[in-house]
Amino acid sequence: MNRPILDVNEKPNLGQLITLSLQHLFAMFGATILVPYLVGLSPAIALISSGVGTLAFLMITKWQVPAYLGSSFAFIVPIIGAKTIGGPGGAMIGSFMAGLVYGIVALVIKKAGHRWIMNLLPPIVVGPVIMVIGLSMAGTAVGMAMNTMKGPEHYSMVHFSAALVTLVATIIFSVYMRGTLSIIPILAGIVIGYVYSLAVGLVDFSPVMKAKFFQWPDFIIPFVDYKIKVTLDLILLMVPVAVVTISEHIGHQLVLSKVVGRDYIKQPGLHRSMLGDGTATMISALIGGPPKTTYGENIGVLAITKVYSVYVIAGAAVAATIFGFIGTITALISTIPTAVMGGVSILLFGIIASSGLRMLVDSKIDFGSNRNLVISSVILVIGIGGAFIQVTDGFQIQGMALAAILGVILNLILPGREAAIDDMFEASIEDHKVNTF
Repeated sequence: MNRPILDVNEKPNLGQLITLSLQHLFAMFGATILVPYLVGLSPAIALISSGVGTLAFLMITKWQVPAYLGSSFAFIVPIIGAKTIGGPGGAMIGSFMAGLVYGIVALVIKKAGHRWIMNLLPPIVVGPVIMVIGLSMAGTAVGMAMNTMKGPEHYSMVHFSAALVTLVATIIFSVYMRGTLSIIPILAGIVIGYVYSLAVGLVDFSPVMKAKFFQWPDFIIPFVDYKIKVTLDLILLMVPVAVVTISEHIGHQLVLSKVVGRDYIKQPGLHRSMLGDGTATMISALIGGPPKTTYGENIGVLAITKVYSVYVIAGAAVAATIFGFIGTITALISTIPTAVMGGVSILLFGIIASSGLRMLVDSKIDFGSNRNLVISSVILVIGIGGAFIQVTDGFQIQGMALAAILGVILNLILPGREAAIDDMFEASIEDHKVNTF
């Protein structure tokens, strides 16, 4: 391994700190604001919660793990469902419970080690569930791109052209650019799509003109903005998704260990990074932000720049927090046309689905085996088809949650199960070399 330019605990000078921190901020920016945009939460709070959550993660991991935490795409559909059940407060309660699951799993890992969880979540379960996460949002992405979210009669070729320009730009930056530019394809696509939208008259600047430079975001605070009411339907809607993001977290830690040249599974320990991730999600839920996850985009920045300093990550976190309080930036984000977000979502959700498929391929899953064929088929059709179990009048187990639960159960009860733990680790390494959530 080549010697890093700045190792984990080396301090950059002021100029390096500002430049390198902004680079990490830009790498996570597009994806982090896209999630709240899709689920109807505040992008400003998403930025603040990502910054505060990352600082909490760094402290819990003893300032040894240079990871940035942004908004998790895995929870898009569950958050929308939770808002339907209990409004924004319901989504926050569900998100907090998902973070709590991380804490419980971290405690079990500390006591019993980490290999048991890989037995519970082999590639044949996690791969199809990841595919469901991406494909279940396909209709939303296309509807945003074509401006048909409110019905087919609202179709607009102008909107669709903005989406296509955004999509093409994102693809070009993903495939043809090298170095740092290849790490920010989402942000680059949004910027180019925005400029095109401005040219064709899709951008309304009035919110920017009215915005104050400093603006207090609309935080969603428990007991103030909503009452705490934990229901079984919220638990079963959000908690099963945490099972998948926990697997994602492990994969990211393996990749990060390889990039930085340390074994983060052992030191400071998977239990600490898992607890840090869960704590960031709980902090986010307490102020009105989406659940958090470590970001492949920022791991990519580390790999390319060979700058591993936790001070740079902390600088990016502080910058994100400050940006969330700048009203002009928040207003500017709100002027991004839906079609532009739809264009970038087409690629992003497809990449998520494809990464699930890649996990199956890299793990050499044998689909000549009826066992594997049954598990993957049930997960895909139940999850994408939107199947649900109506338990009571106000309680359903639905979609992705039902698919994940059935996948775990089938894996445990069908004959021929192999505890392919090492294969799962390798799959996670390969899978998370591609930016996913």
